Amino acid sequence: MVDFGQPKPHGKNKKDGERGGTVMIFNTLLEAVDARIISQDEQRHSLWMKMLPSLAFQIGRLIIGQNGILSTPAVSCIIRKIKAAGGIILTASHCPGGPGGEFGVKFNVANGGPAPDVVSDKIYQISKTIEEYTICPDLRIDLSRLGRQEFDLENKFKPFRVEIVDPVDIYLNLLRTIFDFNAIKSLLTGPGQLKIRVDAMHGVMGPYVRKVLCDELGAPANSAINCVPLEDFGGQHPDPNLTYATTLLEAMKGGEYGFGAAFDADGDRYMILGQNGFFVSPSDSLAIIAANLSCIPYFRQMGVRGFGRSMPTSTALDRVAKSMKVPVYETPAGWRFFSNLMDSGRCSLCGEESFGTGSDHLREKDGLWAVLVWLSIIAARKQSVEEIVRDHWAKFGRHYYCRFDYEGLEPKTTYYIMRDLEALLTDKSFIGQQFAVGSHVYSVAKTDSFEYVDPVDGTVTKKQGLRIIFSDASRLIFRLSSSSGVRATIRLYAESYERDPSGHDQEPQVNFPLK
Repeated sequence: MVDFGQPKPHGKNKKDGERGGTVMIFNTLLEAVDARIISQDEQRHSLWMKMLPSLAFQIGRLIIGQNGILSTPAVSCIIRKIKAAGGIILTASHCPGGPGGEFGVKFNVANGGPAPDVVSDKIYQISKTIEEYTICPDLRIDLSRLGRQEFDLENKFKPFRVEIVDPVDIYLNLLRTIFDFNAIKSLLTGPGQLKIRVDAMHGVMGPYVRKVLCDELGAPANSAINCVPLEDFGGQHPDPNLTYATTLLEAMKGGEYGFGAAFDADGDRYMILGQNGFFVSPSDSLAIIAANLSCIPYFRQMGVRGFGRSMPTSTALDRVAKSMKVPVYETPAGWRFFSNLMDSGRCSLCGEESFGTGSDHLREKDGLWAVLVWLSIIAARKQSVEEIVRDHWAKFGRHYYCRFDYEGLEPKTTYYIMRDLEALLTDKSFIGQQFAVGSHVYSVAKTDSFEYVDPVDGTVTKKQGLRIIFSDASRLIFRLSSSSGVRATIRLYAESYERDPSGHDQEPQVNFPLK
């Protein structure tokens, strides 16, 4: 737990049987919402607001985005800018919202990143000891009015301060220090301007898209769609992929726009499309960004120390790293594992196959940052999205990649499936087995149950997925996931490497040894 002083009273605790016990003590705390509880469900938000001062009497200042809106990257930015103790984000990321949807609470620590396991575990243990909590029923905070509001609360020796801030300004100022805005603006407004289409999917990113891409960088207002944050995301599933971002996909297939992007509910995930709906896979996007970091002023100044990727993410990044002579850190799924690497100066860029990419400018994945990187690359190279991708494949080879999700499984069933798979794959007789797909033969070179040893603090994280690694570096990975929100899920990741440019135009699903 974050601790800036001695524990103070906060409610009845099983450990003590009286008022007292362990409590989070903060100087400054941020609170943010991804849009899923901002209108009809405002009472739910108000209850949360009333609880905060009483749950932690030592919070001196609470910072909230105007109308409750702050993207996850912006929260990370503000925490780091003002040196806050942490931030609470009311989000369920890319999951559906509304009365039948999902709801979550996320805590980011003082470095701006997701709470590490040790903090989350401590919070969970303390939560089991709480028998009651108090609220402030008369607390009224005007979330629409920018500026400072102060309240005199019982048992506080000084006024409780709430500051309502513009949700975009501080984050926008950071972006100005990273990118060449003039180059991007020329791309979007000059002769032969690039026509773009950006879908905020009725999540938190609407105000950011309009202020940054339209107002600041000159993209026409009609370039941005679905920019009004709605508690149910307009009935959409706010997940930026080919399954759910169909409005954007259909618009891009028409050929009118040269660049398309979509964001998830809290703004940390993104999808890139080229003209005629050309899809850039998240793993390819990460590798292409890595190969073109010299297009970004921030990296020309700071240099590149290393890269990070989650274990299921394709190894396309590794080939770029090898050419640049920088290390790659392979971590379990979950952004929190990248924070230690960035804090220690080991990692400049990191990403995951689940549409998340970011750098050491923050401690969160950052969708709008990734979009601005892509626009910077297009401006510098004067090529289309598809041309950039195909040039990358020609230089490094193509990593065909698919993910198959088996959802709604009984937890006990998934346990036995993974247990039996591990027994099969780790048997010595499995090494050397061959699987043919067309004319391609895959030979098993290595199998294991992935575990991660943090190079910074030595923390060991075990049982993070079963891997089959073939002799040509193609891979099959089986992993349990708890992020889908529907009982238990087994994810199967398939990666097949093709060096020959004549084989770069196949459909991904025909390239894998899955039969």
